[in-house]
Amino acid sequence: MTVTLREKIIEALKTCYDPEIPIDIWELGLIYDIAIGDANDVTITMTLTTPHCPAAETLPADVETKVSAVEGVASVKVDITWEPAWSPQLMSEAARLELNL
Repeated sequence: MTVTLREKIIEALKTCYDPEIPIDIWELGLIYDIAIGDANDVTITMTLTTPHCPAAETLPADVETKVSAVEGVASVKVDITWEPAWSPQLMSEAARLELNL
């Protein structure tokens, strides 16, 4: 089975963690979109748990670094959005179970 570039990017995102919650940002539902252009230029649209998140300075840079390291990715741009606002309902079932929600 061939792993797609999108799947490789998701695996990289699963290595990024919000420092206050022991669950990766993919399972937390912080990633809203992964856009891959014709030249493998990647734009990640994501949010943070709150506008005052302590990881606001480091998490987007961590995402950019880890996705840039994925074989086949030409460039990465991380866009932070606050719409829609993050809520626990965006978390995966596995993440909700881990946090007993």
